[in-house]
Amino acid sequence: MPQPKDPAFFISGTARRLLYAVASPTFRQLVDAARVGIDAPHPPRLHDFRHTFAIRTLLTWYRTGTNVQAKIPSLSTYLGHREPASTYWYLSAAPELLALAAARREGLGRAARP
Repeated sequence: MPQPKDPAFFISGTARRLLYAVASPTFRQLVDAARVGIDAPHPPRLHDFRHTFAIRTLLTWYRTGTNVQAKIPSLSTYLGHREPASTYWYLSAAPELLALAAARREGLGRAARP
């Protein structure tokens, strides 16, 4: 089995990291050919998979009581963010996620009061 030349999940036929500038138009062609989201106001984008993954991961962590603060650096690394602050944007991107984060913060504040 050929070994990748770059540490990436998706690699090209030359065993190099796929470039977004190449993968995105290919994805668009496939989506258009399959008529996926043809009537949607905004057709699906390759980047939407990343967004959905991040939101669902954070929702699962909040719902299961996971220490999100401790896990954010791992998610940031997985998403390729240089700083965890870039990952915190997702907290405001989904109303349900924002509500869960606020409820947890409010609950922690109440628990800390005498």
